[in-house]
Amino acid sequence: MRTRVGKYELGRTLGEWSSAKVKFAKNVEIGECVAIKILDREQVLRRRIVEQIKREISIMKLIKHPNVIKIYEVTASKTKIYIVIEYIDGGELFDKIASRGRLKEDEARTFFQQLINVVDFCHGTGVYNRDLKPENLLLDTHGVLKISDFGLNSLSQEVWEDGLLHTACGTPNYGAPEVLRDQGYDGRASDTWSCGVILFVLMAGYMPFDEPNLISMYQKISKADFTCPSWFSSGSRRLIQRILDPNPLTRITVPEILQDKWFKKGYKLPQFEQEEDVNLDDIDVAFNDSKQENLVTERKVKPMSMNAFELISRSQSFCLDSLFEKQMHLAKRQTSFASQCPPNEIISKIEDSAKPLGFNVDKRNYKMKLKGDKSGRKGELSVATEVFEVAPCLHMVEFRRTGGHIGFYKSFSSGLKDIIWNTEGIPEEE
Repeated sequence: MRTRVGKYELGRTLGEWSSAKVKFAKNVEIGECVAIKILDREQVLRRRIVEQIKREISIMKLIKHPNVIKIYEVTASKTKIYIVIEYIDGGELFDKIASRGRLKEDEARTFFQQLINVVDFCHGTGVYNRDLKPENLLLDTHGVLKISDFGLNSLSQEVWEDGLLHTACGTPNYGAPEVLRDQGYDGRASDTWSCGVILFVLMAGYMPFDEPNLISMYQKISKADFTCPSWFSSGSRRLIQRILDPNPLTRITVPEILQDKWFKKGYKLPQFEQEEDVNLDDIDVAFNDSKQENLVTERKVKPMSMNAFELISRSQSFCLDSLFEKQMHLAKRQTSFASQCPPNEIISKIEDSAKPLGFNVDKRNYKMKLKGDKSGRKGELSVATEVFEVAPCLHMVEFRRTGGHIGFYKSFSSGLKDIIWNTEGIPEEE
């Protein structure tokens, strides 16, 4: 049984925290894959973080940059807030470092260039991140860097009269000395420091300031007490030392980094998409309790039921031969099988069997369309399949050929053996 929120069908959990979880989802109207960040409405109100959450969402909607995760829309039910965001399937940059160790210099430089591009863009719009770290940097399937978390951001309007920020936040290992001292700091300079730590980690495979004792680590950070490994090139070494300058007034700035000789090697300008008007109205609506008519409903979606007469009319042993191979000069277009597995497991198994055979899979509720990526003599092969509920623990799966034909049935059906209900060999009652 699947959960539907408005036009989105929720799938597996991608991440979970005490106050929120992120789930994979699919827009059933257009088939687009997204991620949905789900917040507990009551918990948000109780913790009095409504304005903080609204600020985070607004910032991410306003920042239209190829290296920032997009926010598509915000909706709400009576109990939940749903933030629909771009789905990134390449994992965290941190995982790449953890699995491979240090990156090669050219690869590390490419990620660093993308990071500096987005930081420069954000600073130009008056936004400081203040929590830059590899765990908040995701990668898409093409290796493009995406900043995912703006929960600790600060808009430039929030600075005090002295022109400095005064909230100590972020992750200590990546925090600038002036942030840890909590004496007021320039958000641009502190973000630059964090970028330098990230570059060091990418190229070294370990932290420049990492001590088991927090006080010792703070002392090292305050003095910028670190040593570059021997494999760092002279150009990267000079740049990192200029970034990790404990004095924010003499620390290299982002515009200066953009002009650095080592940084500019192989540099590519970011490719912006055509700008669209940004509408923030949905944010206020989602957090407004009085607008009940705008709330979405969360409901469970299960397969269509099949009655006894339909079951008898469709019953037959599962044999894909009749569906895809000529028999007596006539190729049948429909076949079915029974399964005692849960419907989600059935759908997943069919998908797993179809993809290695070159099929593109389109899922909507408990219906699937399998479309071959190659055209045969009789056109592109396409198969429609649907799961019906016969009883709580029994489902009927129907296959219907909608175009073309090809002799692939043996490979396909062998992958479904685990879910097909085989009644042969069951002893009869005496």
